[in-house]
Parts: sequence; C-alpha cells; structure tokens
Amino acid sequence: MRTTIALAIIAIPLLGGDTVVVWSPKSAAAYLDGRADWWAGWKNAQRDHDTFCVSCHTALPYALGRPALRAALGEGDVSRGERRLLENVTKRVRIWPDALPFYSDASNGAPKSAESRGTEAVLNALILASYDPKLSEDTKLALQNMWALQVKTGEKKGAFVWLNFHNEPWEADDSQYWGATLAALAVGRTPKEYQASVQENVKLLSEYLQREQAGQSLLNRLVLLWASEKVPGLLRTEQQKAIVEELLAKQQADGGWSASSLVLGTWKRKDSTELPQVSDGYGTGLASFVLEQAGVLRTSAKLERGLTWLARNQDKEAGQWRATSLNKERDAASDAGKFMSDAATAFAVMALENR
Repeated sequence: MRTTIALAIIAIPLLGGDTVVVWSPKSAAAYLDGRADWWAGWKNAQRDHDTFCVSCHTALPYALGRPALRAALGEGDVSRGERRLLENVTKRVRIWPDALPFYSDASNGAPKSAESRGTEAVLNALILASYDPKLSEDTKLALQNMWALQVKTGEKKGAFVWLNFHNEPWEADDSQYWGATLAALAVGRTPKEYQASVQENVKLLSEYLQREQAGQSLLNRLVLLWASEKVPGLLRTEQQKAIVEELLAKQQADGGWSASSLVLGTWKRKDSTELPQVSDGYGTGLASFVLEQAGVLRTSAKLERGLTWLARNQDKEAGQWRATSLNKERDAASDAGKFMSDAATAFAVMALENR
C-alpha cells in the first residue's frame, strides 16, 4: 500500500490508487528522539539512583512507537534514546527493593507511593517485554515485580493500584482499568510457555478486564481490544466487533478521531474550558492503530481515511502530530503542552508503519 521515497518521505495512496499525501518518518523520529532526550534530562523527571520517571505521556509512547520507524529509516539497532530508556528501566528493575517510588505519599496531598509502585511495575514490564520477547532475567524480574503487586482481593481483584492525579487519559479515576490493559499487553508479548507459568495471574487479570469492561471509556476499551489480539479470552468475538463498530461510528467527517470523543462523556476540563472536538493525532493514531491490530484491512475505506488524515496532518517540519490536553488549555509550544503530542506522534507512526 505504501511507496517509499528515499528514506525521508513515505507516500500514502488513497482509494483509487492516486498518491496524494506524504509524511516524513525522519522528522517524526527526530521529534520523538528529541522529546525522549528532553524528558530524561528534565529536572522534574529526575528520581533517585540517577534514574528518571517513566511517564505515560512521553516515555511509554516513545518505547512503543519509536521501533516502528526502524525499517523506514534503515536502522539496524535501537536508537540512542531507546537505549537510554531501556538502561533506565533495567536499572530501576534491578534495584526495585531499594528504589524510591516515583511519587511519595506527600505528592499532591494524597497517598501516592502504592499507586506509584503499581504503575511503575506495569510500565517497566511492558517496556522490557516489548524489546525482549525471549525474556532475559531482567525482563522476568520486571514481570515478577508486576505480578507481586497485582490486587488479589476485593472488587478490583486482578488489577493493579494505579496513579490518580485526576488527569485524563492516563491518571484519572478510570485509569486503573487502562493500567490493567497495559499489563495484558505486557503478557501478550511474552512466550506462550511464560504465559502458562503465570496462568493464575492472567486468569485474575482477564476476569477483572471482562468484569469491568462494560462501563469503561472507549479509549480504555480500545487498548483492551489491542491486548485481546495477543491474549486469548480477554474479549468475546461479539465484544471485539462491538468496540470496532463504536469506534468507527465516532470517526469524523475529515477521516480522523478526536481524543475527546474517546474518554468518558462526563469528563470536564479543570479550567472549565471546552474540550476540543476536532480530530487530533492521538485520537486518530490510537484509533487507526488499534483497528489494524483488530484485523481491519488497511484498504478498508474508513481505516484508509484515518491513515490519510494522519499523513496529511503531520507537522513535517517539527515532525509531530498535534494533540491537546484534555485537562486544561496549555501553550502548545511549551514542554508540558507537548505531552499529548508526544503520545500522538508515537501512535501515528505505529499506525502508518504497522507491518
């Protein structure tokens, strides 16, 4: 479907075969690498033992999305930024008993240490399992740390305690479910033999995800749909189809999706400003990528319109796809104002370079 022009520009044909739009993997990589470098060195991201926080908005999407660009750029190995992130995560895993939580109990005036540990354990496991499908000792340890923090009793049995700063889409009241879908993704990237060895943990996780899925945001269920393609039994076939149909119904006239349409309809910004309803890079990137993972053909009209929206809407000079905060208005040029664009850019390249 794609035609490669040199290594810098990739063209996307529309239905009918006329090539009309291009996007730049090279500038996307430059944006992602630059943001990963900034995050790793930013004073607010620094933690104990000369490590840095693994953020849901910048570091995790970078780990998931940056490998998608390797083939287009002719890279034979991980980038410098990926190596730095992997070394950081590996160090945190090795010193787990001695490492301080990313956030202490005094953070934001509420207990956060348990939430922080649960969140980090899942993120560490997902990142290392994504790069190490054969499971080195470090990756096995990361998974062991994750399972040790799985909730074993109560209504949230099977989930993991998750950070809640009342920020959508990754640290809100409903984000514990999103975190559990990430744990499922981590499991789905391990060998079948490993999955069999932790079948009781996987069973608890699967039961939680199935039990709670009906009341979740579409965004949370999209990641569940993604995970269900890797872990059998998370969703029934009719449930998978229902999520796809609901997602397709939210596609906008321009072919994209708005992240605002994927979160719970009751969500309001903290500064009382209106949530943006226009298509954005995060909504469209996530939607398009998950549709591909669910088996929707890239030649299908709706998915192709989503991919075309992505190709058309990259800021090719800056390399990024833009998305705005769901929590308040931010200066789009500021570092914090780019957090959603970091995730948007990672998922956009995952969709466009899905192989």
